[in-house]
Amino acid sequence: MKITEYIAVLRENVEQARKQGKTIVLIPTMGFLHYGHLSMVEAAREQDKDHEKVYIVMSIFVNPLQFGPNEDYERYPRNLLRDTRLAQEAGVDLLFVPSVQEMYPEGESLTTVNVAKVSEELCGAHRPGHFQGVATVVNKLFNIVLPDVAYFGQKDYQQFIVIKQMVKDLNIPIKLALMPTVREADGLAMSSRNTYLNPEQRKQAPVLFKSLQSAAELIQTGERNPEVIRNAIEQRIRKESDGKIEYIEIRKAENLEKVERINDAVVIALAVHFGSTRLIDNIIVEV
Repeated sequence: MKITEYIAVLRENVEQARKQGKTIVLIPTMGFLHYGHLSMVEAAREQDKDHEKVYIVMSIFVNPLQFGPNEDYERYPRNLLRDTRLAQEAGVDLLFVPSVQEMYPEGESLTTVNVAKVSEELCGAHRPGHFQGVATVVNKLFNIVLPDVAYFGQKDYQQFIVIKQMVKDLNIPIKLALMPTVREADGLAMSSRNTYLNPEQRKQAPVLFKSLQSAAELIQTGERNPEVIRNAIEQRIRKESDGKIEYIEIRKAENLEKVERINDAVVIALAVHFGSTRLIDNIIVEV
């Protein structure tokens, strides 16, 4: 595995791989890797153990543009030595670890990407500017790497929908792959921010997925009123944890539009604070 912080070096290596006929895969991350990230590498590498057909680029960049002024940019967990070892063991070909200076040479990006509507509710309503920062840095990574395929995790489902809309609207010739959320044994979605939880909060946090599973069962047994589903989730979280609910939403899975009645595939998404730690999770339910 090669590792570089420089765009020019990355491009040289990617171009060489492309001339060899390899499919270029991009896996964007903010580092502090867990198995959710590594499972995407495994999926991309599954049919190419000998590194002959697929060239996997993983980026590690904690993007300041997507953090608000009172969020956790400075204390976001970082461990490049550990991440490098895990990426190499998983089968990454090139690890891209740019500095903020490399990504934003002028200290800021005068050009930004704003994806309207799908970025304005759910997490977007509570984190102004977050998805503009996400869309901008992902668009930059797409332009830097020029991948054939880019992998994203379902845990950040709204992020995936925002990026999917951006790719569609800007005619970006990239295939997007959505990978299932990877969970701990007790159901908690793997996240770098789980390290912030104290023991009691960690004990309570699995209620998020349990409440989503119960909600899915309600839909599968015939409940079609989204407000009934939402109330059931809220009651369970309040009963079984000290978590402070930010939102619980039932939206169309395809485009995050509001639903009056559940007639198509929906995503049930939520955000809950355990102390100062904000956790998100979701589940997709086919009808």
